[in-house]
Amino acid sequence: MHLAKVIGRVVATRKHEALEGVKLLLAQPLDHAGKPKGEPLVMVDPLQAGEGDVVTFVMGREGALALEESFTPVDAGIVSIVDSINHEE
Repeated sequence: MHLAKVIGRVVATRKHEALEGVKLLLAQPLDHAGKPKGEPLVMVDPLQAGEGDVVTFVMGREGALALEESFTPVDAGIVSIVDSINHEE
């Protein structure tokens, strides 16, 4: 699992039929210190996260497992909304 911060919402008027009714979010991956890492990603959101939320996500084949229909063409899926992070150097 990886951490990311939701930075926006993606609206698509046409998408794969398995993604109908599925919310798409734009999220910035974070490193262990909470700093931006890499480019933002579009993620499916079955958990109703909102802008500014920190989430955990999975990528690749596992990304689709966040949805009920597991054979959906998805690269990244949100699997939890983070309440807090306790980290010591």
